[in-house]
Amino acid sequence: MYKRLSAVLFPVCALLFAGAIFWGYQEHQEKNAVLIKAENQYQRAFHDLTNHMGSLQEQLGKTLAVNSASYRMQRKGLVNVWRLTSQAQNEVNQLPLTLLPFTQAENFLTRISDFAYRTSVRDLTKEPLSEQETQTMQSLYAKATDINKELGKVQDAVLSDHLRWMDVEVAIASAQGKQTVDNSIIDGFKTVDKKVSSYPEHDWGPSSVSQDLQRAHGNASGPKISAQEAGRKATEFLGIASRAGVSNVKVTENGAKTDHPTYTATVSLGSHAGKGAEAQNAVIDFTAKGGKLLWFMNPRTVRTRSLDVGAAKEKAIRFLEAKGYESMTPVTYDEYDHVAVFTFVADKKGTLIYPDKVTVRIALDNGELVGLQAADHVYHEAGITVGKAGIDEKKAKSVLHPKFEVKGHRMAVIENDDKKDVLCHEYTGKINGSQYRVYVNANTGLEEKVEQIPDSARAIL
Repeated sequence: MYKRLSAVLFPVCALLFAGAIFWGYQEHQEKNAVLIKAENQYQRAFHDLTNHMGSLQEQLGKTLAVNSASYRMQRKGLVNVWRLTSQAQNEVNQLPLTLLPFTQAENFLTRISDFAYRTSVRDLTKEPLSEQETQTMQSLYAKATDINKELGKVQDAVLSDHLRWMDVEVAIASAQGKQTVDNSIIDGFKTVDKKVSSYPEHDWGPSSVSQDLQRAHGNASGPKISAQEAGRKATEFLGIASRAGVSNVKVTENGAKTDHPTYTATVSLGSHAGKGAEAQNAVIDFTAKGGKLLWFMNPRTVRTRSLDVGAAKEKAIRFLEAKGYESMTPVTYDEYDHVAVFTFVADKKGTLIYPDKVTVRIALDNGELVGLQAADHVYHEAGITVGKAGIDEKKAKSVLHPKFEVKGHRMAVIENDDKKDVLCHEYTGKINGSQYRVYVNANTGLEEKVEQIPDSARAIL
């Protein structure tokens, strides 16, 4: 009997064993194929990065070499700098550097890209490169040369020692919490990032985003409030200061030693949310100077929908009026997870001020406010003037595409590519089956911006 059983089971077991070996071999081959593909992608991205950084240095040098009056060549060079920087950023994002301290270098590339783009899109014949911007480019050229030397050392080590990027990924994953990692590629990138962080801050010229932010932050003025006052403002905003059910209000100060400190108030709503409801923690940010509300979020889950767009818009309008946000006009609408999201902009005597905006989130189950983003309103409210149009509506309309069907017109102040506020004629219309907003500069007659209007926004227009 046992012989007979063995005669049957032995070939079956042998077959299963052989199948297991074959399956394991196939899995191993497939795993190796995936690893080889990932390694090849990492190698390609790294070598493309070093090539594009070398080209970036070369292009900066060429742009500096042309005559200061050669605006066409300057524009061409700056466009190439922007293109090469964007490509280098893309290649950095393809490398396994998530856990590496390479943020300084990435931020440096971002600033170069922004500087080159905003400088190249302006009319250099009317607003040529300033002396400060030229000095900035010379400094960027010197630093790009320095960075390329360090990247060249890493590239030489990769080629000569046949280093693998997959080993970098393994080293990063296994070294979490450790102070040092023994890997030539990691050490090389750390050196590059350290060098970049040691560079002094540039004066990026009139195109600088940081300068715009500093100017904006200057509008948040007033006496500094205390943490207790921030907590009181939070409960007053929620309308629950005198109600039961508020279990706790916790206030923390952010950036106490900076020029723009803020407070974050976390309000534990507890039973105020309603019987059987999930626990809620509303979070509200205030400026320390003046105590102006920057941001509010009540991240409760909205499971049903009982309001339409029109009703939700009326709820948002009434809320803004009740909280002192006067003369605001809705311009965009979106919806997700049963929450309606409206963007309102300031309306000054019929002129829309797009940089001065607030975003309102309304729950579609009961019309409750569940989010407010008001930082742009706080930082731009006092800093924008409308001015007078140098070109009338008829002349501005003549620059539009002949097939553009104009449905509406109004005046608007927008922020152009140079981060400057400009007065424009806003034309709403249709072409090629889609709706657009076209902004024509009210002083130069040039088209400043074209925006496609999503289908969802038509409900509020």
